[in-house]
Amino acid sequence: MTHIHLVPALLIRWIDDPAITEYDLSCLRVIQSGGQRLQPEVRLRAERALPGCFIQENFGMAEGLIMFVRSSDPADVRRETCGRPASPDDEVYLVDEDGNVVPDGEPGELIVRGPYTLRGYFRSPEHNARAFTPDGFYRSGDLLRKMPSGNYLVEGRVKDLINRGGEKISAEEVENLILAHPAVLNVACVPYPDPVLGERMCACLVLRPGRSLALEELVAFLLGFEIATFKLPERVAFFDTLPLSGFGKVSKKELAARLASEV
Repeated sequence: MTHIHLVPALLIRWIDDPAITEYDLSCLRVIQSGGQRLQPEVRLRAERALPGCFIQENFGMAEGLIMFVRSSDPADVRRETCGRPASPDDEVYLVDEDGNVVPDGEPGELIVRGPYTLRGYFRSPEHNARAFTPDGFYRSGDLLRKMPSGNYLVEGRVKDLINRGGEKISAEEVENLILAHPAVLNVACVPYPDPVLGERMCACLVLRPGRSLALEELVAFLLGFEIATFKLPERVAFFDTLPLSGFGKVSKKELAARLASEV
């Protein structure tokens, strides 16, 4: 049995490379993905390209907490969520901007305390005051939602919300819908500055070879999902590849900086 670990950006490149069909990958049983949310559409494409392989999403942080999807979870739960904590002693809560616990099903910032999660950074009291609650919970900055299954769904980073005139847009939600378009290989939705609304959203696209996609076509496609109109991208930008951070994640910071310099 063979296991490999790929961040989503690399998994997309791998499963969409025509050369993948030239190799016998029947020994591959598990692909673990982490670092960024593995969009359900990408997971479906991976399952089609690698039948019989368990595409497992993990969620973890250097500070401690680990979550993962179990192979015994129902198919829809495996496809949509990042799993649940590894230890029954992990204390996990999702809170709003005021620190109040949100109801199940509502998005909130993940705070965590547990047997393998740190309680503070060495000799850094000022940073600790910002990074931890008074009772020792680590403020992750990750936006999650607890589903009826008890597993969690990643909504992105708290800072990954695009604030369009007071309306908060989850970039991850829109990205998953865009990935369902047959012309799109990869996408990252990022804000660009606007003098009236503060921020608007741009869809940074990597298209499949020989395909094209105008903003009007993309908007019409998204409206088919009955998405709220304020969540629609108002600009598209095209890239051969999306820039990656040193950790292999798509660098939205770099994309946003490029867009801001062009406005």
